[in-house]
Order: sequence, then structure tokens, then C-alpha cells
Amino acid sequence: MDHYDSQQTNDYMQPEEDWDRDLLLDPAWEKQQRKTFTAWCNSHLRKAGTQIENIEEDFRDGLKLMLLLEVISGERLAKPERGKMRVHKISNVNKALDFIASKGVKLVSIGAEEIVDGNVKMTLGMIWTIILRFAIQDISVEETSAKEGLLLWCQRKTAPYKNVNIQNFHISWKDGLGFCALIHRHRPELIDYGKLRKDDPLTNLNTAFDVAEKYLDIPKMLDAEDIVGTARPDEKAIMTYVSSFYHAFSGAQKAETAANRICKVLAVNQENEQLMEDYEKLASDLLEWIRRTIPWLENRVPENTMHAMQQKLEDFRDYRRLHKPPKVQEKCQLEINFNTLQTKLRLSNRPAFMPSEGRMVSDINNAWGCLEQVEKGYEEWLLNEIRRLERLDHLAEKFRQKASIHEAWTDGKEAMLRQKDYETATLSEIKALLKKHEAFESDLAAHQDRVEQIAAIAQELNELDYYDSPSVNARCQKICDQWDNLGALTQKRREALERTEKLLETIDQLYLEYAKRAAPFNNWMEGAMEDLQDTFIVHTIEEIQVRQLVPRRDQALTEEHARQQHNERLRKQFGAQANVIGPWIQTKMEEIGRISIEMHGTLEDQLSHLRQYEKSIVNYKPKIDQLEGDHQLIQEALIFDNKHTNYTMEHIRVGWEQLLTTIARTINEVENQILTRDAKGISQEQMNEFRASFNHFDRKKTGMMDTDDFRACLISMGYNMGEAEFARIMSIVDPNRLGVVTFQAFIDFMSRETADTDTADQVMASFKILAGDKNYITVDELRRELPPDQAEYCIARMAPYTGPDSVPGALDYMSFSTALYGESDL
Repeated sequence: MDHYDSQQTNDYMQPEEDWDRDLLLDPAWEKQQRKTFTAWCNSHLRKAGTQIENIEEDFRDGLKLMLLLEVISGERLAKPERGKMRVHKISNVNKALDFIASKGVKLVSIGAEEIVDGNVKMTLGMIWTIILRFAIQDISVEETSAKEGLLLWCQRKTAPYKNVNIQNFHISWKDGLGFCALIHRHRPELIDYGKLRKDDPLTNLNTAFDVAEKYLDIPKMLDAEDIVGTARPDEKAIMTYVSSFYHAFSGAQKAETAANRICKVLAVNQENEQLMEDYEKLASDLLEWIRRTIPWLENRVPENTMHAMQQKLEDFRDYRRLHKPPKVQEKCQLEINFNTLQTKLRLSNRPAFMPSEGRMVSDINNAWGCLEQVEKGYEEWLLNEIRRLERLDHLAEKFRQKASIHEAWTDGKEAMLRQKDYETATLSEIKALLKKHEAFESDLAAHQDRVEQIAAIAQELNELDYYDSPSVNARCQKICDQWDNLGALTQKRREALERTEKLLETIDQLYLEYAKRAAPFNNWMEGAMEDLQDTFIVHTIEEIQVRQLVPRRDQALTEEHARQQHNERLRKQFGAQANVIGPWIQTKMEEIGRISIEMHGTLEDQLSHLRQYEKSIVNYKPKIDQLEGDHQLIQEALIFDNKHTNYTMEHIRVGWEQLLTTIARTINEVENQILTRDAKGISQEQMNEFRASFNHFDRKKTGMMDTDDFRACLISMGYNMGEAEFARIMSIVDPNRLGVVTFQAFIDFMSRETADTDTADQVMASFKILAGDKNYITVDELRRELPPDQAEYCIARMAPYTGPDSVPGALDYMSFSTALYGESDL
């Protein structure tokens, strides 16, 4: 309960004495007061769903009087009497007067009986006392209060208007411009002030009254004609009406302040939620890309041809040069977004962001690790497959060449072996045929090695999974079957020749005598047979073919020598560049690490330095592209080793990707440090102290403290803690349970209690203002008080209000405010 000193009581006495005298002097004021006080009472009673028509009659039973006091004070009065007897009415009015007195107001000459009896003078006096206490007393402007405070407020608000001069609460308002100026000052869109004329008071007054009623919810409490027609308008009526403007605009100011606070908080939440959505989508897209890519890299089913495998190698080059680098950037950006979001959440007093199941940074790192693991073996497999296919192509060509030579040699041999020429031959012809057959058998034996080579090559092609093994096997089988058949036919022909020779020798014995007599003829016959035999066994065609192959072999050797010289030039060219780029990348990595932990200059200096480094790194990209081009030439030339450098293209790629990621991540860390510093008011000196402590305990110089280092750091600063307390602190500085503490997390922890942020209670109080002190807020109120997007944001997320005073469409702003700062998911 408020307490007032005697001076405050005297302040209320004086207006009442004036009121007594004024009413006696000018009865016209009674009319003004009736209208004004009635309208003022109804402006409050309507909140309780009722109103009065006749001010001296409708308060006589004390019920609406008690209700009026409850509405304007926000407090409960004693339970009213419901009886119709005079004693009940007096009791109710006394309860109302006692309540007024309890607020430090001394009532003079006003008793319950006069109110119950409908005494107009006493009733108006009582209402004026209520207006003074509840509508004017609490007005405070620049150390003045009540009537003086209200007057000063009017003067301050109308000061810019040259044709308005507010000095009192009567004649200063007669031309109506004072009312119009108050409205225009706060709501310029409602009145075209420039068109108003001082010599047209009725228009001015009616404009102000109509606009106030329609747009400001201030009922008409005065008549323009009464004011214009009265030499000195009633001060109390004017004060009562003007106080309604003060409270309307004061309430609007409070509502605006409350709405601004809510908008600020909601803007932070909307930005954070957008960052969360962006993270979730980027994480989902990246994981989906990894999920699709891993099976492609795991697929080790070889192609059948060198061309197809070289296309696979080309696809892999495209993957490493075109498709993967943007994903490396996305992964880096994802980590940057996550760290920035967590920093903003900490600085705005919000709980840490926990991504959806399976989309944590650690999940993405694990998936990325799996991707790089399968990728690591994929290129090696491709190159091995290309080597294998190169060997297979060579073997297949060798098989075809030897098979063709063999098939050419065997052509016609079966027909020759099946001849029955011995049936009509003489003994000498038989012997010649036998010698010829012996020569063929020698040739056949010599070809045995080639057949075995053909079979061995076919076997090797099978073992190396040659794609066309079935046709190779069929051809080899045909050659082997033919070879076996040639052997059988050869044996059969020998047996036939020998049988015929024996038969002819027997016949020849019979002709021996005759032969002796025909010696000259026999000599001639034998000579002819020898000539025929000598000519038949010379292999002149093959000897010519060998002489032709020698120069071809020389030409192939010359071409191979030129190819190897070209390959060596490619090796040297790649090695020379790689031996420059590799160390350059390593040097840049070390320099960035030094910049990120050095304490020279401000954070802005570090950021500027890092951005210069980032620019120089991006400008180096053409050299990486040139090296990729040289690497492509090396792979296309099927070069698999390079003694001129220890760097492979994959080493360079990984180093380059790490460099880009490191510079981006380091820039983001410094940006977050600036955010933290500015939000928490950390000086550069304090920041240097934090950095010195962190660097001292970052023993491995990785830019992160491990758990033991951090524990040692805390102990050195005087923290005395057990395992449970240390675990609690680790949950703050390492929410993702990675086992390390970054510098950003360290400064967050060291300055965790210095931030000045909004709280759930403050937001709740702001919503309460917009809701007109209710425990719930309506959709219409949200749309009236907040910008459209933020109003709809609240409407979509606020739960229905379920309290006992609920009405249809009521929303629960209290749980919503709590959820903004708590663990709930809006």
C-alpha cells in the first residue's frame, strides 16, 4: 500500500476546496463535469463489460463504484453487499471510500449517505478525487508531478507548435489547437495539422475529439460547443480529458518500448533459427553427397578395356578437381557457420544449438573421414587396373600374333597328311615321301614350343581376368585340338608310308634281277628323287619373313626410346613445380598458425593480416591448376613413378584444401573473438592476457588445449575443483565433447558473467505490457503491436493459453518467452 505525507494530502485538499467554490460560482461547469466524468468512468468500466448513464444515480448502490475502483487500481476490494436496502448501499459506498482513503487521500465533506442519496455535488467531488488519485497524481515529468507534471508534459509536447501556448487547463485549450497538437506530435498521420486555423475552434475541437475516439480509444468527454461558449472552461473536465491523452501516449510509449524489446529478441531468434536451418540443410546436403559418393569410390569392378578404365581415371580427376573442392569449401563453411551460431547463442543468453540426430559436426567429420579413406585407395586401384589392362593388352596381342602365325603354318597341313599319294608311288617315291615326312615331323616338333607358348599366354590371360578370355580360350582350344589331330595324322601317315615302303621293297626284291640289268635307269631315278627331296625341305618363305621383322623391331625400339624421353621430361616438369608448391603450402600453414596466436596489435589488425593472406592464397590457385594439368599428362602417359619429387598430386591437393580450410576457419575464429569482445566489453589488454594464458598451456602448439592442459590452466588461475565440477566446466567449453578447448571457448568461459543480455523475464514483462496486463495475449494484439513477420512468427509458435481467465484465441506468451531462452524447441 502506498503512503503519503501531509503535504500530499494537502495537495488533494486544495483542488477540492477550489471545486466547491467553482461549482457555486458557475453552474455551467457542472454540465461539463457530468459529461467528462461520466465518459471517464465509462472508459474504465467498459473493461469490465458495463457502463453508467447517470453519474449521480448509477453509483448510489456502490456496486459500480467498487467495480470502477477495482478496474483502475488492479486490486480487489472487499466483497460487496448484494442487498437492495439502504444499509447495504451505504456499506458498499463506505467500502469504496475506505479504499480511496487507504491510498492516502483524505476525503473532505464526502460521506456515503450523500452518495447513496444521489447528491450531485458530492458525487462529482468523489469522482474528481478518484481521477486525481489514479489518473493524475502519478504523472511525473522532470521532477514535477500531478497537475504541474501534466501541464509540463503538455508544454513540452506542444512546444514545436508556434500557435499553441499551454499555460493552464482552461482557456489555453479553447481554440482546440492544443488537443490537435498533442495528437499530431504522437500520431502525425492522424491529423493534417497544417490545414487547421486558429479562428475555427469548433472544427479544431471536433477534429481532435473524433480522432481521439476513433484511433486512440479515448472517449468524447467534452462538448466543443460548451468549451467555445464558456469564458473559462472547467479546469477539472479539461484536466481529466488531457490526462487520458497522457496515459494513452504514455502507454503507447511503454508498448513501443516493449514491442522494440520483443522485436529485438525475436530478430535475434529469427536470425539464429535461420542459421540453424541453413546449417541443417547444408549438413543434410553434404551428408547426402558423401552418401552418394562413397559407393562410387567403393565400386572396384574393373572395366574390360584400357579406354574404359582411362575414362574412369578421367572421371576421378574431375571429381578431385571439380566436384570435391566445392564440398571441401561447404564443409569448412558448415564448421564456420556452426561456430558463429554457437558464439551468437552464447552472447544472446540462448542455449547451445544441438543439430538433428546424425548431423553433428563430429558426424560430418566421421563421414568425411570415411569418404577420404575410400578415396585414398581408389586412385591406386585405378592405376593398378590400368597397369593390368596394359599387360593384358600386350599379352592378348602377343597371343593373337602367335596364334595367327601358327594358324598360317598349319593351314593345309591336315589335307597334306590325309593324302593317299603313297598308294601309287614307287619304292623310291615312297622313300622320298618318307624323307619329306621326316622333315615335316622335325618341323612339327619345332612348332611344339609355339603351341605351348600360346597355351601359356592363354592361361595367363585367364589368371589376369582378361575380359575376352572365352574367345581366347576357344581359339587356344581349337589350336590345341588341331595340334593333337596333326600329331595323330602324322603318326598315321608315317605308318602308311612305312607299310607301303615294306611292300614295295618286297616287290623290288622280285625285280632285283631286272634292276641289275636296268642300272643306268635306276641311277637316273635316284638322282631325280634326291633333287626332288632337296628342293622340298628348304623353308625359304619363313627366312624371308624373319629378315622383314628385324627393321620393324628397330623402328619400335626407336619409338619407345622417344616415348621414354618424353615421359622423363614430364616427370621433371611436374617435379620442379611440386617441389616449389609443396613447401609453399607448408610455409603458409605455419605462418597462419603464428598469426592466429600472436599478440601483436588488435584483433582487427590480426583480421586484416589474415585477409591479406587469404587473398595471396586465392591468387596462388592458377599454379595449382597448372600442376593438375601436368599431372593429367603424366597419367595419360601411364607414368607411375617420379624420382624427381617426393610430392604426389594427392599430397598437393590435400595440402591445398587444408590451407583453404585453415585460413577460412582462422578468420572466422578472429571474427567470433571480436563478437565476444564487443558483446562482453573485454579490453584489448584483457584479451592479450587471455591469449598469453592460453598460449602458455597450449603445450602442443595446436591452437587448442587438451583436457589436461585446460585443467592445469584452471588450477594456475586458482580454481579448486573436483572431477564433477571440472566435468561441468568441460560441458560448457566443449559442448561437442571433442576433448579440446579452443581459444574462443576459453574467452567465452573467462568472460561468461559480464554480458548484458535480455532475459526471459524481461521479454515476458514486455509481452505483458502489449497484452494490457493480461496473462495472455491475443492474435489481434500481436498483429497490432508487432511488425507483420514477427507477429506471425509469434502466432505460429505460441501455444493456446489455458489459464482460468482464458478467452477464445488467447495465446500463452509466458511459456513462449521461457522457450526463447530455454531448452524447448519452438
